[in-house]
Amino acid sequence: MNAKKPTKLLQIALSVPMRRYFHYLPPKNEDWEGIQIGVRVRVPFGSRELVGIFMGFVTDSDFPVAKLKSVIAVVDDNSLISNDILELCLWASDYYHHPLGEVLVNSLPILLRQGKSLVTHQENYWHLTTAGQNVDLAHLVRAPRQIEALSYLRLHPEGLSANQLRLQGISKTITSALSEKEWIVERLVQEMPVGYKSSEEGVSLMLNAAQQVAVSAIQAASDSFHVFLLDGVTGSGKTEVYLQAISQVLKDQKQVLVLVPEIGLTPQTIQRFRERFSVSVIALHSSLSEKERLNAWRLAHSGEAKILIGTRSAIFSSLPHLGLIVVDEEHDLSFKQQDNFRYHARDLAIMRAHFKKIPIVLGSATPALETLYKAQQGKFTHLILPNRAGAAQLPQFSVLDIRNKQLEEGLSQSILEEIRQHLQRGEQVMLFLNRRGFAPVLMCHSCGWMAICKRCDMRMTYHKQTQRLHCHHCDSQARLFTQCEACGEKELQPVGMGTERLEHALQKNFPEYSIARIDRDSTQRKGSMEALLEAIQSGEHRILIGTQMLAKGHHFPNVTLVTIVDADGGFFSADFRALERMGQLLLQVAGRAGRVEKKGKVIIQTHHPDHPLLHQLFHGSYQQFATTILQERLVTALPPYSYFALFRAEAYQLQHATNFLQEVKKLFNPVSKELQLLGPLPAPMPRRAGRYRVQLLLQANQRPMLQSFLKGLLPEVEKIKMKQRVRWSLDVDPVEMF
Repeated sequence: MNAKKPTKLLQIALSVPMRRYFHYLPPKNEDWEGIQIGVRVRVPFGSRELVGIFMGFVTDSDFPVAKLKSVIAVVDDNSLISNDILELCLWASDYYHHPLGEVLVNSLPILLRQGKSLVTHQENYWHLTTAGQNVDLAHLVRAPRQIEALSYLRLHPEGLSANQLRLQGISKTITSALSEKEWIVERLVQEMPVGYKSSEEGVSLMLNAAQQVAVSAIQAASDSFHVFLLDGVTGSGKTEVYLQAISQVLKDQKQVLVLVPEIGLTPQTIQRFRERFSVSVIALHSSLSEKERLNAWRLAHSGEAKILIGTRSAIFSSLPHLGLIVVDEEHDLSFKQQDNFRYHARDLAIMRAHFKKIPIVLGSATPALETLYKAQQGKFTHLILPNRAGAAQLPQFSVLDIRNKQLEEGLSQSILEEIRQHLQRGEQVMLFLNRRGFAPVLMCHSCGWMAICKRCDMRMTYHKQTQRLHCHHCDSQARLFTQCEACGEKELQPVGMGTERLEHALQKNFPEYSIARIDRDSTQRKGSMEALLEAIQSGEHRILIGTQMLAKGHHFPNVTLVTIVDADGGFFSADFRALERMGQLLLQVAGRAGRVEKKGKVIIQTHHPDHPLLHQLFHGSYQQFATTILQERLVTALPPYSYFALFRAEAYQLQHATNFLQEVKKLFNPVSKELQLLGPLPAPMPRRAGRYRVQLLLQANQRPMLQSFLKGLLPEVEKIKMKQRVRWSLDVDPVEMF
C-alpha cells in the first residue's frame, strides 16, 4: 500500500539565481504546524545545506512528491521579516526582475543568512577614563601610537573592542600601557554596542520661515503616505528640518530611518543626531564588522533603537515601529546598487513608506531630474529652502578662463595667490579634483605610448606614493615601467593631474600649512575618514584636497575658499546624464564654502568659460539649470520621459557576449512600435577585468509596457542554451551605462 500523500508542503525561498520557490516536506520530529511566514529554515539543496525563508504552505508541487526532501530544521520561533519588508521584497523582486529568494535572504545580515542565532554574547570593550579624556595629547609627542589610540577612542564614546583597535594598528602593548596609566579601562558589555544614547536632549535651533513651513508640512502628514522633496540650497538647514520633524515622530514612540549615500557622512550625521536626541541612535553600513551589523539590526528589530542611520542596504532593516523615512542627498549615485541585485534605495524607500503608510522626505540641494519631474507633476510635495540658514550667505562665484595661461601643476597663479590670502587670514581652503592618484596617464615622450591595463584596455593611473600603476576599473596593479614597451625609450612622463600631484604642488607652494587629502587611497583604513574629518574641524589641516568624497554634505565652518581645479569633465561625455551629474557635483562642492558668518568664494577653472550651462549653474540657479536639461530630455525622449532597461553580457570572448544578446533580441521579433531596441553594442568600456562587455538597451514610453515585456521575456531568456558561456544581467532604470 502506498504511503499517504502529505497534505502540506513547505514553500521555501532560497538565495539561488533561479526565479522560483522550492518545495520541501515538513521537518521530521519537529513541531512545524505553527510555523510563521518569514522564519528561517535549514534545507538540503543538492550537495549543500542552505538557509532559506519559509513563504507558506502548498498542497501540490510540479516536482514528484516522492523525490522531495525534508526541511532539516526550523531556525526561528518567530518571523524575522516583518510584513512591510516582505511586501517590499516581493515588489522589488517583481520590479527589478530579480530572484525573490536572493532579495529576501539579502534583507538579513550575513550572519543571519548563515543561520546564526539572533542572541548576542558579551565582550570586553576599552573605554576612556575621565583622565584619558582630559589628557593633553601634545605632551605625548614621543608616543604617536598612544596618541592615535586615545584620539580614536575619543571618537567612540561607546567603546571599542580589542579587535577593532587591532584593525587600526593599535596593539595589546599600547592598550596595556594606557591601562597602566589609568587612561583607559576595560569593561564587559553586551557585544558590539553600536547603539549609543546621550544623557541629555539637545536644543533645537530657531527656524526661518521656509524651514518652519517644511517642518509643519511633514509633521501634518504623520500616519499617512506622503513624499516630500526638501529642495534647499547648500547650507539652508535641511538637517535641522529633519531633526525637528523627527522630534515629533519620537514623541509618538515611533522609529526613524535615515539613509545617507556615503559611509563618510555617517559619523558626522550620527554625532549630530546623538547630540540632539536622548534615544538610542545606531549606524548600519559596510564598514561595520558582521557582528556589529548583526547587533545593529537586532537593536532596530527589537525596537530598542529609535533612529537608524545607514547607507543603501539599511532600507531592508527591520523597524517594527517605523514612522518616518529620510533620504539625505537623494540624488546621489551611491543609492543605486550596481551589481547582483540592482536596486535603487531611494525608490525602495518610497515604496516602503507607501506600504507602511508613513511620510518620506527626500532631501537635496541638487535633486535628481527624475525627482524634480515628479514634483513638477504633483506626485511629490515640493518644499523649497531658498536661503542659507542663520547669517550665512551663498558664496560668490567666479569662472576663471585658463586658456593660454601658464599653469603650475594644473593651478593658475591667480588661484595660488587667492589661496595664500585666505590662509594668511587664518581660514581654510578646499580644492576639488575628481581624479585620485598622481597622474591619470603614464606616457612615452618619444612615441606617445601609454601604460594600459591588460585586462581592461584602459589607461592605468600612476600613484607616486606607492610607485605603482593602478587600474581604477578592475583594481589590478602593476610595477612602474622603466622604459617604453613600444620603442624602448626611458623618458616616460606622468600626464594629467590627480589628487596626489595636486597635494605635491601645494606642499611645494605652501610648506608651512598642513594638508589633508581625502580620497579612496587616503581613507582605506577603518576610522581614517573620521580621524581626518576631526582634524579638519579642529583646524589642524588648513588646506583640503579631495574627490567627490569631500563634496557630499560635510560642514566645514572655516572653509572660505573652494577651488574647482577642472570643471570640464562633464561637458563632452557620451553619457546623457553627464551634464546633470556635473552640475550636481559642482554645486555640492561649491556649497562647502562660507557656511557660517564668514563669506565664501568659489573659483572654477575651465577651458570653456562661455559654456551656457556653466553660467546658468553659477549665475542663475539649479532650478534653471535642471529645467534646461529636462527640456532637452523631453525633445530627445530620454528619462524621465521614457524608461530604460539594460541587458548586459560579459564573456572572455567577444563573440559569445554578442551572440547571446543577439538571441535575446530575436525574442522581440517583430519588435513592437512601443518598444525600441538599441544594440547589441559594445559597452562604453568594452573590456573590464578580462571580460568583453556588450549591452542591449530597451526603451519604452510607458513603464507598465516595459515591465510587461520584461515579464514575458525573462523565462525565454532562461532557455537560451548559450547563456552558460556568458555572465549576463538585467538592470531596470540604469543610472550608469558603463
